[in-house]
Amino acid sequence: MGLLDGKRVLVTGVLTDASIAFHVARLAQEEGATVILTSMERTRRLTERIAGRLPAPVAVLELDVTDELQLDSLADRVREHLPGLDGVLHSIGYAPETALGGNFLKTDWPDVAVALQVSAFSLKSLTMACVPLFDDRASVVGLDFDATVAWPTYDWMGVAKAALESTTRYLARDLGPQGVRVNLVAAGPIKTMAARSIPGAFESLGKLWGERAPLGWDNTDPVPTARAAVALLSDWFPATTGEILHVDGGVHAVGG
Repeated sequence: MGLLDGKRVLVTGVLTDASIAFHVARLAQEEGATVILTSMERTRRLTERIAGRLPAPVAVLELDVTDELQLDSLADRVREHLPGLDGVLHSIGYAPETALGGNFLKTDWPDVAVALQVSAFSLKSLTMACVPLFDDRASVVGLDFDATVAWPTYDWMGVAKAALESTTRYLARDLGPQGVRVNLVAAGPIKTMAARSIPGAFESLGKLWGERAPLGWDNTDPVPTARAAVALLSDWFPATTGEILHVDGGVHAVGG
């Protein structure tokens, strides 16, 4: 019996087979779930090609989390494949180049607004678009990077992650009475396509994790993070919401 037997899970953010989201989708299927993917128009073909490497075929729905029309129609489009959902993975983040790489003091508001909308507000947008598909209970899981400190080169994406963490707590408060759990998995640095777009991130963060992680850290292995997300999507955490589960080799817990 799998952790997710009979569950129906929507997964965002599958771009390559190195994506954390890809491994969440893979493990979810292996644990018994039926999975649906979403992708933006410009990346949909890439997502469809990578989806062919999953254990079972999946539908790929177009979704831009800044497009109200696509959000409003999401529930109906999901129902063309599944009657409802039991879980959602939010694996969405973006900041313009001007908001990263040491440009914190120079970044203008329009670019900051993009980072905040796509990386933080989208958790609320996606969750509310899926609420009509939830039955008695559901689990929403987002992917995070520790926002309690200022990391080198991360700049406004770090601010966006802090907003994501706060958004999680408010969603947990407001949706808890409906049986909806909302949690985050805060991973250490992993070499995904999104992470490679942050200038200098792996030079500085990779060295730091190599020195400080009590358990060690493999920045090429997304599976531990994916396993944590799958566990939170399951019924094994029925009384946990508003939580940030760290999967970072222990770096968050130790001093410099």
